[in-house]
Amino acid sequence: MQHLQQLVIEAIETSQFPETPTNLYDPIRYILTLGGKRVRPVLTLMAAELFGMQEMDEIIPAAKAVEFFHNFSLIHDDLMDKAPLRRGKTTVHEKWDANIAILSGDGLLVKAYEEISKCNPVYLPATLRILSKVAMEVCEGQQLDMDYESRASLSMPEYLEMIRLKTSVLLGGALQLGAILSGANEQQQQLIYDFGENVGLAFQLQDDILDAYGDPDTFGKIVGGDIMINKKTFLLVKLMEVIAEEDVPTMQHLLHSTVESVPTKVEDMLTLYDKYRVREVADELKDIYTQRAFEKMDALDVPNERKEALLLLANNLLVRQQ
Repeated sequence: MQHLQQLVIEAIETSQFPETPTNLYDPIRYILTLGGKRVRPVLTLMAAELFGMQEMDEIIPAAKAVEFFHNFSLIHDDLMDKAPLRRGKTTVHEKWDANIAILSGDGLLVKAYEEISKCNPVYLPATLRILSKVAMEVCEGQQLDMDYESRASLSMPEYLEMIRLKTSVLLGGALQLGAILSGANEQQQQLIYDFGENVGLAFQLQDDILDAYGDPDTFGKIVGGDIMINKKTFLLVKLMEVIAEEDVPTMQHLLHSTVESVPTKVEDMLTLYDKYRVREVADELKDIYTQRAFEKMDALDVPNERKEALLLLANNLLVRQQ
């Protein structure tokens, strides 16, 4: 896995972009240097290996397309969320401005399709179809996320579909691209896609849990940050679904408060979460999605030793410090 990660890093770092216009290409170079684990493009390479591909040079363009698309979505998401930081560094719209963020993000999306065009022509229709499908679904997920911000309540199916679209389909699609380019049949492609999608759903539920209950020394973000801004996580949506009438005024008071007006806002909301066992419900659903992912991997008709790297990566993603 480390070898594949290094291949991706080198491919991204050696990508060539024109020097001018500087306000178009400098932000692209900037966002691509912010690092991260490059999990999504590595998944593309790992899926290709899973199905017997040994020549990774043929898969690198698809992996780069995945990473370029992912960073396009990050630039635009940060702008829409008015986020000041990305991976601890100034976001593109803050470092430059909103218009530059829009255009440089668009440029990365175009570059993603340019990379896909370099893939084996035999598989080009299939790879274009998957990238386009995933790209549209991610946009749908982001739109739903924004729509739900102003909603007083949200159903659990609505929330799960939103996080599936916004987060999980790209993991599944990254894996499916690698499967396509290694000649996997449609049944195998669907199984590896489903593996990734279920890992993504479990990962997002875990992220929701860690935001409220994580160890601040290991989580990497402010614990309770979602509670502070009333973000509709699984925990909050579930609480709204099961809370007794006598506790609704307390919940509504907290949702209409800030940490400045109510310094104990995070602690008080956690008290409600604990009372209604919403963390336990989240843990149970995370385990269900994790089990579904492993069942999809088990169903793949490839040697077990080829599955080990992907299973290890999934375990590393889903077993984090709390």
